Amino acid sequence: VLGLLVWALIANTTYHLHAAYGWVMFVSIFFWILTVLLFVTYLLQLQLKFYMIPWPLMLMIFNILATVLYVSAFITCAAAVQPTSWRQWDYNRRAAASFFACLVMITYGASTFFSFRAWKGLGSNAATSQVTDHA
Repeated sequence: VLGLLVWALIANTTYHLHAAYGWVMFVSIFFWILTVLLFVTYLLQLQLKFYMIPWPLMLMIFNILATVLYVSAFITCAAAVQPTSWRQWDYNRRAAASFFACLVMITYGASTFFSFRAWKGLGSNAATSQVTDHA
């Protein structure tokens, strides 16, 4: 939802006049589509059919890439906001898009942390960590 807000707010401005917003649009739409596809994959439990894919590793790599690219998109978006714009509604929408890009960046960062823990197996409980090797 937050990623959708980022690209919807920018798409509703005259972003084509500023080259920096093309990068922000690419990152936000690209990762929004990939996130929706991964959500549908997990919702329909399709990851069980593709058992040969290391899903925890793949999700960690996806979240790292999304975090890094959203950091660059947030910085680009925030730096390109001009408070002296002659169109006040463009300024408001771009400033809101910068705010939501920051929230998306933080969200992907948190997802990176949790996917790293899942990849390393750090969130297991006592029942899943029983030792089966008896001496």
